[in-house]
Amino acid sequence: YYAYLCQFYFFQVYGPGTQTRAFQYVSDLVNGLVALMNSNVSSPVNLGNPEEHSILEFAQLIKKLVGSGSEIQFLSEAQDDPQKRKPDIRKAKLLLGWEPVVPLEEGLNKAIHYFRKELEYQANNQYIPKPKPARIKKGRTRHN
Repeated sequence: YYAYLCQFYFFQVYGPGTQTRAFQYVSDLVNGLVALMNSNVSSPVNLGNPEEHSILEFAQLIKKLVGSGSEIQFLSEAQDDPQKRKPDIRKAKLLLGWEPVVPLEEGLNKAIHYFRKELEYQANNQYIPKPKPARIKKGRTRHN
């Protein structure tokens, strides 16, 4: 079902796709927040992932992981789109002993698995509990 859906959607990339971003899996962020809350640090701390990937690389990796034959569609670049985003996490490493540990491909695989499961549940209406048959005690009649 999921692979079928992916065949009908384009991956849209704004500009040439050379702009970089630093993606982070949610468990890394949660672990960083827990470390921050358990510390005495009261100043801002960047809990991002400093590993950069180009937008085009990201789109190609997602295509590969979901097994999509969809094309990448290049659209006009936004004027205010920064070319680079890379957080500086030196303070988090020094004060919290924290840094992200989940590699991009592993995090994407986990997310893809989760969303595939969600789509399967939706397709099979598994979110709506099936009613249990009414139990009738012997000797009693059921009234509607």
